[in-house]
Amino acid sequence: MNSARLTGRSVTRAASAAALATALGLGAIHTATAAPSTAPAATAPSHAPAGDPDGGWHQDGLSLNSADNHTVDAFAARARKAERSISPQVRAAAWLTHAQLIGFDQRLKSPDSLKRKVATWMEETPGQTVEESLAMINDSVRFTLQWPAGKYTQGVNHASDLLSSWGNDSTRWANTWQREAGYKAVNSAWRAPRSGQLFEVQFHTPASKAAQLETHKLYEEQRLPGTSPQRARELQKQQNAIFAAVPVPAGADKLTAPGRKPAPASVPAG
Repeated sequence: MNSARLTGRSVTRAASAAALATALGLGAIHTATAAPSTAPAATAPSHAPAGDPDGGWHQDGLSLNSADNHTVDAFAARARKAERSISPQVRAAAWLTHAQLIGFDQRLKSPDSLKRKVATWMEETPGQTVEESLAMINDSVRFTLQWPAGKYTQGVNHASDLLSSWGNDSTRWANTWQREAGYKAVNSAWRAPRSGQLFEVQFHTPASKAAQLETHKLYEEQRLPGTSPQRARELQKQQNAIFAAVPVPAGADKLTAPGRKPAPASVPAG
């Protein structure tokens, strides 16, 4: 395909449809870039320990009653189904923009992880329902695209334009490269056109992804309810020092979400 069609900040409807069809038709993704397109094996619903009669979920001092537990299981099942049509598009965007697709095998958040997040929010905000909590989750399906620093800004522009032109609606765009301290990357959320499923795409360089991995345990400890304010400040200071060493790619601090596109051309289902 003619790579010139992918230059510039916008991708035409015809070119984007052709790009997706070509990528999918070619098998698109190099084995070094991504895992096979099949979804991870479905995880069995996580219920209460044996002998607990309420049918709820209990872990690490958090809990959900039976109805809320089954609501989260149903949410996770819908995400697994929707992922089947989302992943081919993200993989095609990675291939067409020469990105690495990092952690593809972890593209589905586990039911237990969803339940911990929901239970934590409901505990922190009394009266908040399980449905309200689930509506706040945009990373039950999630991906990470990575480019070398010298190709990062162009790569993010092209990949986000492709996703938008294929009918995915940009619902969140958090560019933290301009921050003086803390996490550095672009975290985006999208709504898939067929299923309405929200999914997350993080855009990283090798250095920013390495910093994210290095600070993950610090971040997890920082957000625990029992972490003292003094300890939280210490943990944030450590994270700031790690992210401060991450080089900012040229133009990364000015990356913005793609504009709303015309209705997408008909594209093959994933």
